[in-house]
Amino acid sequence: MRILVVAPTPFFSDRGTHIRILEEALALEELGHEITIATYHIGKDIDRRIDTKIDVRRIRRLLFWYKKLEAGPDWQKIILDLMLIRKTFFLARTKRPDIIHGHLHEGVIIGWIVQKLLFWRKMKLVADFHGSLTGEMLSHGYLKRGLKSIFSFIENIINKMGDWAITSSWECTEKIKKSRRDEKVETVLDGINLDSFNIKKAKEEIRRDWEIPENKVIIGYSGAFVANKGIQYLFSAMALIAKEKSDAYFLVGGFPAEHAQKLIKENNLEKSTRLIVPLDYFKLPEFLSIFDIAVDPKGTDTGQASGKMLNYMAAGLPIVCFDKSNNRKYLGEGGIYAQKENAESLAQKILELINNQDLRIEKGRINKENSLKFSWVVPAGRISEIYNKITKN
Repeated sequence: MRILVVAPTPFFSDRGTHIRILEEALALEELGHEITIATYHIGKDIDRRIDTKIDVRRIRRLLFWYKKLEAGPDWQKIILDLMLIRKTFFLARTKRPDIIHGHLHEGVIIGWIVQKLLFWRKMKLVADFHGSLTGEMLSHGYLKRGLKSIFSFIENIINKMGDWAITSSWECTEKIKKSRRDEKVETVLDGINLDSFNIKKAKEEIRRDWEIPENKVIIGYSGAFVANKGIQYLFSAMALIAKEKSDAYFLVGGFPAEHAQKLIKENNLEKSTRLIVPLDYFKLPEFLSIFDIAVDPKGTDTGQASGKMLNYMAAGLPIVCFDKSNNRKYLGEGGIYAQKENAESLAQKILELINNQDLRIEKGRINKENSLKFSWVVPAGRISEIYNKITKN
């Protein structure tokens, strides 16, 4: 089928939302679908790094000063999204897609508008929700709590849009089900590009290449350094561990740099932390192979899944995270779960792994085995089935 993907974001950037959009599109392309992605004027050109026929089409650079790549709300995105409506309308009219696949709440409403404007084309809309719109705005500190009810009302309306809805987490699915009464919603988890984790180089050699100290236990994190990823918990936990364990060394990669640098300085972590900014997505498997322990400090507020957790699993790492249903369903016995959502509880569980190499090896083995269940072949196949189902109606 011809699929028009709406990505209201600076695609491609080296972070979770973009990784889901890209890897999902690549997997659908592998199944024979023709993919066009409508997106913002900025972002990396994927065809320079991978072999693909995906057609990435960008809005005009009228807001040439807008260069924000990190996650989080911005009032200027209203203008960018209006321009993206125009671009999506043009592509829907000229490319004549069978499906409009809208990512995030903004992409869903853009797809819905274009679907209604071109109603005689009988295009179907798939709504791909990555989390809670209101929850994410609150977690970024962008939305005053007094306005929460207004945005919750808007979010509830968007949740009902689309001929079918898919989500990236079980928690998000439960939220969408409360809005929709047609039951046309299901969880389609992120997948893993398993082939990229077949690394031939030894861990010691990779550590030398990345100039990582020897004889240290490496505790690592990959992802955005923003509030709704639990970064404050992570860096506070790192400070507690650094005071107790001289053989602990922290390797964190992602962006934006300024926030991470500030937290490193505030917690006196300069001598025990290596910061990699930005972290190239295409070098992620090698980066993760350096770790002894992986941490995902994301809390429960946003209802988001954790694509980074799947990559940690594919790298065969033991994982410390908070005890929430999404994490339990991903990891099962492979997780080390902090019971309380705070830095102290997180630090305690990381210390358990630092002090027990056998436990690290066992948890990593379990996660490596479980990662085989999460190849992108499975979720892409399910999305393709949904496409077939809704186009027959």
